[in-house]
Amino acid sequence: MKPEGLDEARAAHEVAHGRRIAQGDTEALWGWGTPAGKRRAIRRARLIADGAGLRPGTRALEIGCGTGLFTEMFAQSGAQLVAVDISGDLLEKARLRRLPPEQVTFLKKRFEDCDVDGPFDAVIGSSVLHHLEIGPALRRIYQLLRPGGVMSFAEPNMRNPQVFAERRLRFLFPRVSPDETAFVRGRLAKLLAGTGFEDVEVVPYGWLHPAVPAFCVGPTESIEAALEAIPLIREFSGSLYIRARRPMSNHTARRCPRAHDERVSSR
Repeated sequence: MKPEGLDEARAAHEVAHGRRIAQGDTEALWGWGTPAGKRRAIRRARLIADGAGLRPGTRALEIGCGTGLFTEMFAQSGAQLVAVDISGDLLEKARLRRLPPEQVTFLKKRFEDCDVDGPFDAVIGSSVLHHLEIGPALRRIYQLLRPGGVMSFAEPNMRNPQVFAERRLRFLFPRVSPDETAFVRGRLAKLLAGTGFEDVEVVPYGWLHPAVPAFCVGPTESIEAALEAIPLIREFSGSLYIRARRPMSNHTARRCPRAHDERVSSR
């Protein structure tokens, strides 16, 4: 039986897109290869790992692991990781990282098919939910989590001008796949709560652009922290940090969605 929300055409587009971007310097194309991009990746990995509570003894599913850039950083927590991606071409690059096989398992698989590998203490990912049909994807994540388990992600913010332009003028941005989108935090928070998650957090963050020169990274990070503290300005940040918990019991009362006003820790 086909898993709910599994779109064969969309999956084929993602496989083709993965094959295309795997032919070049994937990290450079995604903006993770510059000095500023590397700082952004470190911060993002820490946010996701800390929010998920990754540590020795935790078993986590990373969806859309791609080249394993974030998998490698998540593995530093000591958690057991099942890292999946639909693109075999990107996974070839991930396996070249030679991460310890007793700790990290790379699988060419749709995350919708990971029920045999679960349940998980955490489901995590970087810039992957916006490639998926979000309603069915959130329901599947809920099913894959153990009661009390946490989802922890970072995704593009649709209110950011560059992100908005990329989704409207795709032909100018080869790194953007045909079906991907981005999120508005209030709508996403309501969708998470409606799916049954509790302790919902959707927090805008991130002003350090990959193109910032190395000598400007430190000053920009200081400015970034200030911008993230200004209520209106932070809504236009580049990313959203997303965290939510599956209740310990299905009878747990659903809480009202919260698009937290708390500032994400800058470091």
